[in-house]
Amino acid sequence: MALTTERLPQNILGRYYVDSSCIDCDLCRSNAPQFFTRDDEIGLSIAYRQPVTPDELALAEEAREGCPTESIGNDGESD
Repeated sequence: MALTTERLPQNILGRYYVDSSCIDCDLCRSNAPQFFTRDDEIGLSIAYRQPVTPDELALAEEAREGCPTESIGNDGESD
């Protein structure tokens, strides 16, 4: 489970974020490139845009649920 205390500062503010347990596997970037990208300076994924529409929320949530290290956090309410 992603920890807000380990949230990478490179993430955009908002409910979805990547924490320091990321292993740069590329899964979130492949599944939801609209929201996750690689920060080349730190070599890890980050959230660079927050989902807004129900379809976008579903896509970001799918990426979160598929993360093998559970590095993606969702600090929002349950959908």
